[in-house]
Amino acid sequence: MAVDSDVPPIIAAHLNYLLSHSPFRIKVDQMWSASNNSAWVDHFTLSIPFCLDYIQWDIMFDVESPLSAPDVIFGTDDDKFPPFLLSVNDPTKSPLSTISNWNSRDPSKLLSLILQLRDMYSAYQKKRVEKVDDVRVKFEISTMVAREICRIAFVDYRMKNNNIFFTFQGIEMSLSSNVEQPEEVKFAVPLLEVDLNNLVPACPWKLPQKIYLQVIYPIGRNYQTAPSPPRLKLVSTPELRSLFSVEEVKLPPWMDGMCMAEYIPVLEQVLQKQMSEAVSLIGFRRKLIEALPPFFGRPLEADAVHFLIPVHFPKQQPTLILQSSQHFNTQGLPIKSSPLSEYPWSPRWELSEMASRIL
Repeated sequence: MAVDSDVPPIIAAHLNYLLSHSPFRIKVDQMWSASNNSAWVDHFTLSIPFCLDYIQWDIMFDVESPLSAPDVIFGTDDDKFPPFLLSVNDPTKSPLSTISNWNSRDPSKLLSLILQLRDMYSAYQKKRVEKVDDVRVKFEISTMVAREICRIAFVDYRMKNNNIFFTFQGIEMSLSSNVEQPEEVKFAVPLLEVDLNNLVPACPWKLPQKIYLQVIYPIGRNYQTAPSPPRLKLVSTPELRSLFSVEEVKLPPWMDGMCMAEYIPVLEQVLQKQMSEAVSLIGFRRKLIEALPPFFGRPLEADAVHFLIPVHFPKQQPTLILQSSQHFNTQGLPIKSSPLSEYPWSPRWELSEMASRIL
C-alpha cells in the first residue's frame, strides 16, 4: 500500500516502511490533519493484529515539527495500559528509549515503536488474564505455559541443528470486558511447529503463514454441573486459504474435563494430515492445467476468473467461466458467462480424460 501524497515525505517514509516490513499485516484505517488550515495529513489510525482481533491506535505526528517522535493514543478500552511503566529486560529496546532517541531520518523507527508497544500490550493483557478469578482459566494458563516452554525449546533446537529459520509467535491472551457483554478470556494458540511457507514449492507468500486456534472462555458464571466447553474457532492467515481452508476443517469434539494441552495435540494431528493432502494436490492441479491446452488451445487462463480449480480438486470439479474477447458490456468490460460446472466428472479419471470431458 502506497501512502497518499498528502502525507509529508518524512512521515510517509516511516509509514511506508511500517506497511512493507511489518511481520504481520497492519492496516491504515483513516488519515486526517490535526489542523483545519493545513493541507498535510499527519494523523492516522493503525489497526494492529492482536489475539486474532485488531487493536486500534492513533499515531499523531506534528506537521509543524515532523522531525519529532509521534504521540500514540491507545483505544478507549485500554485506558489502564501503562506502556512506559512496564519493565523490560533490555531498556535500550523499550518504547521510551525509542522515543527519546528518535531519528526522523531512520524510517524503521515507527515500526520499532509499534512492535515494542505491542509486545508490552501483550504482557499487559497476560497480567490481566492471570488475575481473573476463574479456576478453569488459571488451570489453562498453568498447563499452556509449560507447553509453550517446551515448544520454544523444540523450535530453538531445530533452528540450531537443522538450519531452520522461521518466526516464532507464542500464545496470546486477552481479557475483554465492558458493560454490554460479559467478561471473556480469549486465547490465540499457534498450531503446527512447521514452516508452512516451505511446504509449498515456489511459495509466493511474503509473510509467514500460520494456523491458530481461538479459544474463548466466558467468565463469571456459576456452574452447578460440569462447565460447558469453550468456544473454538480455527483461523489462518489470508494467503493460506488458496492452499487450505481451515473453515472446512471439522474440529475434534471437546470432551468433558478436557483442557487445551490435551485438545491441541489431537487437533494438530488432524491438521497435519489434511495439510499434507492439500500440498500433494498442488502438483495434481498443475498437471491438469498442462493437460488442458490440447483441447482449449493457447494461451490458457487458469485463474479465478476463467478457470477455477478448487482446493479440493479432484474431489471437486473445476469451474469454467467463458469470456468474450470481442463483446463488451455497457461499462466496457468483457462479457462473461455464468459459472459452468455441469459436465461429466469423476475424480478417478486420468487427467487427459478430465480435460476432454470439460470440453
